[in-house]
Amino acid sequence: MIKRALVALILGAFATAAVYASETDKVKERVVETLERLNPSLSVSEVSSTPVPGLFEVVVGGQIVYFSADGRYMVQGELVDIREQRSLTEASRTLQRQAHLSRIDPAELITYPAQGETKHRVIVVTDIDCPYCRRMHAYMDDINALGIEVSYLQMPRAGVGSESYRKAVSVYCADNPQEAMDRAKAGGSVANNNCENPVRSHMELTAQLGINATPTTVTEDGAVIPGYMEAEALLRRLEQR
Repeated sequence: MIKRALVALILGAFATAAVYASETDKVKERVVETLERLNPSLSVSEVSSTPVPGLFEVVVGGQIVYFSADGRYMVQGELVDIREQRSLTEASRTLQRQAHLSRIDPAELITYPAQGETKHRVIVVTDIDCPYCRRMHAYMDDINALGIEVSYLQMPRAGVGSESYRKAVSVYCADNPQEAMDRAKAGGSVANNNCENPVRSHMELTAQLGINATPTTVTEDGAVIPGYMEAEALLRRLEQR
């Protein structure tokens, strides 16, 4: 009798999952149809249900929005669980960032290893010509001494072809990228270098991560810490997680 009840429960769970899968597929079709009428260049990469009946989370061009089941109504903004006091939207963004970060080739990053035991690994989105990025870089030895490994994702805010972009490429293509980065961050000149480099893909990745300001620190679990931070302050933020 117990076995029969268990089998029935399992089959019911599969049936429920199939219904949800079918429903989200239908919602995706409706959303795609709606967006194609508005802007055919927009691509829908993911549709999932939310705790709110009839409201679906949709990832469009890397951004999270919400649609009604019929694809007619769209909501842009934070979906907040008042009882739990947390943003469901930010939780989804964090999962997205984790997925993007897992695809980064460490060889394409300029990394400053921790001194001694590595307690934390972070990625810092940086712009060589950003004043606060330079101030934060000045504390790199202190940051590393606290057991924090820092890897740089380069995001020259002036865009491709700018002087900041040229510096980013030159630093990456230098014989010693870390030394060249130190010099550039201190306001020194960097010899023009060119090679196959990841700077443009770094810029695309930061857009996918939803980051548009420098410096921004991204933790291993995908959380974002905006702005300039000194060593001790950064460690406190990381230890709080």
